[in-house]
This record gives sequence, C-alpha cells and structure tokens, in this order.
Amino acid sequence: MSAAQSQSTLEAKLEALQCHFTWDLDPSRSKLFRLRDKLEDIGTVEGYNWLGHIYNLQGYIHYQLGFTDNARSFFSRAAEAFRQMRNTVSDEGPWLVVNYGNQAWLHYHQGEQAESQAYLSKVYALMTEYPSPSQDELHPEIYAEKAWTLMKFNREKKQLAADYFQRAIRMQPDMVEWQSSHVLALVNVFKHSNKNLSGDILEKMKIAKEHDPENLYLAALYLEACAMKGQKIEDEAQ
Repeated sequence: MSAAQSQSTLEAKLEALQCHFTWDLDPSRSKLFRLRDKLEDIGTVEGYNWLGHIYNLQGYIHYQLGFTDNARSFFSRAAEAFRQMRNTVSDEGPWLVVNYGNQAWLHYHQGEQAESQAYLSKVYALMTEYPSPSQDELHPEIYAEKAWTLMKFNREKKQLAADYFQRAIRMQPDMVEWQSSHVLALVNVFKHSNKNLSGDILEKMKIAKEHDPENLYLAALYLEACAMKGQKIEDEAQ
C-alpha cells in the first residue's frame, strides 16, 4: 500500500470514531473563545465528575484555535482525570474511548501516523473489551460525553443532548450525574424555546435534586423554577 493510500485508509477509520473531531460541533471562532473561557470556571459549577469531559472539550477547542501544545496537554489531563474519577482496578475503561479518539486525530493532524494508529488500536481494544450493552447503540459512556458536550452548543444540539443522556441512562441508570445533567438539558431546551417549565420537568428536577444533593447548581435552578411557578419554596430551601 502506498503512503497516500495508507493515509487515506487511516483517515477513513478516524472518521468512523466517536469523538469531538467527528461530532460536527463546528462553532465559530468567537464562540470557541467564549466557550474556552467559560470552561475554565465550569468545574466549580458542574463538579468534579465532569472534569475529564471538560478537559477533552478544552483540548478540542484549543486545537481548533491553533494551540496544538495546549490541546495535547488537555487531552492528557482528561485521560488522567477519567482514571481518577472512575477509581477502578483497571486504569482503562470505556470512558477513555472518546479521549483516545481525540488523541488519534490530534496525532493524525500533526502528521504522526504511527502514533495516530496506536491510539486507534487502543480505541478498538476498549470497544472490544467493553461492548455496549445494546448492540445497535453506542456505549452509554460515549452517549453521556457526547450529550454533555452538545449541551454547550446551540438549541438544536441541546435537544439532541437530552436524547443522548436518556439513552445513556436507560443502559446505565446508576450514574447520578447523568440523571442530573439529563434534567439540566431538558431545562435548557425549555428555556431556549421560551416555554414555561412543565410540571413533569419540575418533578424530574425535584427527584434529581434529591438523588444529587451536592449539585448546588441544580438545587438553585429548581428553587428558581418553583418561584416562577408561584410555589412556596421555604420548605424546599430547608
């Protein structure tokens, strides 16, 4: 196989991956700068559980802005954050599929085909070892990260984010932070459509708040929603 054919084959394999480089995020440069700055503070709002996702998105944003070294650093920090968050016996798991895909793309864009292929092989190994519980769907870890990422973009993507969180939760219902973020995604959809929150969404917020008592952002949104509905919030604020 010629070098050109080899590169073309590698690119086709990379295009089939699930990662930030293939999710059609395509925001404007000004949006990227705003999002970069927002993500620097977001950890204090959304909590430590999303640190790996934050670093992954920061890595992609910095690459798109032309800061390749920063991108490489953020992708490395993301991988380490995932390992610490999951705190499992193995250092690797399905939560690294998106990160390894990002690193495969970064090496490819840098002309480092051997390194890109190495990360591609790591993705395949993880997908073989940790298949999705549902044969025709992505792994729930991928759905959750894709959903969290899309929440940061436009209204159409926020609706898709809510759908992806729902799919992830259906397959892996024990992830409290996914439940909370699913509710936040639904709230965002309502806010962008200028509609009042339905009683159903309010009830979902209440349940998510009870399951995730440390999520102060969710708690504040719930109290705000109750106040807008004219409900007494003294008891809720206790």
